[in-house]
Amino acid sequence: MIKNLLFLLISWLILGGLESEGQSINLCAESRSQATARQAVASPGHELLMNQYDVTFYKLDLQLERNSTYIAGSATIEAKVKSGELREFAFELHPNFEIESVLINGFPAKSINRDGSDALAQLSTPAKASEKVSATIFYKGTAPGSGAAAIGNGFNTARELNWGNNVTWSLSEPYAAYEWWPTKQVLTDKADSVHVFVTTSAENKVGSNGLLTSVVELPNNRKRYEWKSNYPIDYYLVSVAVSNYEEYLQYANPAGAAKPVPILNYVYSGGALNTFKAEMDRTPGFLEHFSELFGLYPFHKEKYGHSMAPMGGGMEHQTMTTQSTFTFTLTAHELAHQWFGNNVTCASWEDIWLNEGFASYAEYLALQKFATPEAAQAWMTNAQELSRQNTRSPVKVADTTSVSQIFNFRLSYKKGAAIVHMLRFEVNNDALFFKALQNYQQQYGGKTASTADLQQVFEQTTGKQLDYFFEQWYAGTGYPIFNIAWNQEQNRLLIVSNVTGTGNTSFFKTDMEYRISTTAGDTTIRVSQNSPTEEYLIRLNGQVQSITPDPDNWILKAASVARNEILEVPDGGEPILYPNPAQGYSIKVINLYFSPTTAEVYDMTGKLVRSLRLKPLPEASIPVRGLAAGIYQLVLTDGSQKYSTRFVKVSR
Repeated sequence: MIKNLLFLLISWLILGGLESEGQSINLCAESRSQATARQAVASPGHELLMNQYDVTFYKLDLQLERNSTYIAGSATIEAKVKSGELREFAFELHPNFEIESVLINGFPAKSINRDGSDALAQLSTPAKASEKVSATIFYKGTAPGSGAAAIGNGFNTARELNWGNNVTWSLSEPYAAYEWWPTKQVLTDKADSVHVFVTTSAENKVGSNGLLTSVVELPNNRKRYEWKSNYPIDYYLVSVAVSNYEEYLQYANPAGAAKPVPILNYVYSGGALNTFKAEMDRTPGFLEHFSELFGLYPFHKEKYGHSMAPMGGGMEHQTMTTQSTFTFTLTAHELAHQWFGNNVTCASWEDIWLNEGFASYAEYLALQKFATPEAAQAWMTNAQELSRQNTRSPVKVADTTSVSQIFNFRLSYKKGAAIVHMLRFEVNNDALFFKALQNYQQQYGGKTASTADLQQVFEQTTGKQLDYFFEQWYAGTGYPIFNIAWNQEQNRLLIVSNVTGTGNTSFFKTDMEYRISTTAGDTTIRVSQNSPTEEYLIRLNGQVQSITPDPDNWILKAASVARNEILEVPDGGEPILYPNPAQGYSIKVINLYFSPTTAEVYDMTGKLVRSLRLKPLPEASIPVRGLAAGIYQLVLTDGSQKYSTRFVKVSR
């Protein structure tokens, strides 16, 4: 608990409502690093038994209080048999809980067998392939205090010290759902829907997934909260939070939603709302902005919201995040998970960066929109600095039995965000970049996805081949170091870039921008680093005063720049077009004596078949994908100068 408070003190360094990004620690990540290493709960054999069926529906009907981890009630798992015959219904439940009985399709199980957390209920009549099975497990007991979840236990109770509220809450990620309810902890098997019914003392409120469809008054001063969600959901995103909350309701109006989206907040009673209201009021704007970037809020037919709990961070429970506090980046991060993590869930914990890296990048996007360019740039500089502190491990999680490796702050979060930023730079077209993200949400919404799936969507959307990008940044380790030398003779500038790697990736292929400041003004060029050593010959006016690599800080890197007057600057020569014949996605023209801004492609009848605007760079890249085989004329111009040449397109 002392460590949690230390994280909070560091993270609450606020300046003008925003965290001081050079000093703050992401609450979502750092508190998770406290979790101990552990293995996935189910044995391999038991997981095979669970994978004989697909979950279609969960219903929890529990009795809970705000000051206890005692649970009594039932969990219903409805499923469909995949193939063969299902003779035993397999599920997971912590040994702390007593299984009182199991009903399968309305009949008592013939037998119930348990081996640790592995539980088996024998069907009275075997179910055949494609048949539906409904298992209701009645159980009771006190949740364990094993600390196996990402932030503490799967089921917790504590007293919030500042406001004096007792709170009971769940947190199942990555392997701790079985610590509070009978379940199947397999990421790739999402339920189609979930109901969470909680009976508690009348003074309490209960936050959970979906819509609150009813609050039923019961005898003995008790109430039953009935939450229902009709969206697909993964096991670790099912949640409850119980306390004597104060309610605060907001609305967001994202484009494309048939009606406003309610944002329901359950806040500590006793004055916490006044403290956190200003930060909470950012949420509707965040939701509307992220809907513009990623696609309409995935759960717009139900709600978004927050339940407060003294967890030392945040957890992105579907449609109702659990948070200990409200800060700019924490609120943005957890909301972005509704797209990245909830709507589309990583198919394996080795791909956790698909959840955490994109949610972290959303912090940067929110700062760009709602704060200042300086705040966003400071965030990215900090993320890159932290990413450089781990050169031994890849973003791809090698040991998914280790919670601390899954939620590695520098890799899954910060380097993950840096990779997203570099992918945006690689695409070099914001419209296409965000279109790819929207396509990813549409194609895998309600499902799970891998890094290979994300790569495929980006390749299909942009026409780029990205094997090298993901091999070096996702599967590889370290980052590139650029040693840059330059020299100038008259109007000719030579830049020589040598790149080495710091990890097991010896060379990082990437584009790079250089801002060249001269006595005649500034110009920025974009070039490709396709080999460890590249030379770029540029014609320009004025004397070079400085060269700044990557001036907008797109690339995770280290770089040094110095003039080397020993370098011999070539006289230059004729422009070169390659490859010719062309059979790939694009052709390039290098060694140009000017920076073209327009490219036109004509067929041999003189018909214009392609026209595009170019960034003013000393080399030109022209897409030729989609052109029929044949001979073409290419014309490059900057409005006053022109270069024309022929090339051959062959079918591929």
